[in-house]
Amino acid sequence: MKRNVTLSLPNSLLQKAKLTAVKEDKSLSQFMKEALEEKIQKNSGYRSAKQRQLKLLDTKIDLGTKGQFTVSREELHERE
Repeated sequence: MKRNVTLSLPNSLLQKAKLTAVKEDKSLSQFMKEALEEKIQKNSGYRSAKQRQLKLLDTKIDLGTKGQFTVSREELHERE
């Protein structure tokens, strides 16, 4: 199902969008639809990646230290 919407855009942006749509051999409607889909997909991809990383941070990853620090902070930052 499609619906018509009314947008209020600055004239310069509208002209650039029309030119870009023509260069891509698309209607302005198709160009705007694809731009919105791309923006939404990018945002949802970011959100899902962020959620995956946050879940990963909640898991306990075995770094082989068995919870013990064998090197002091000073030794880690020692300059040669």
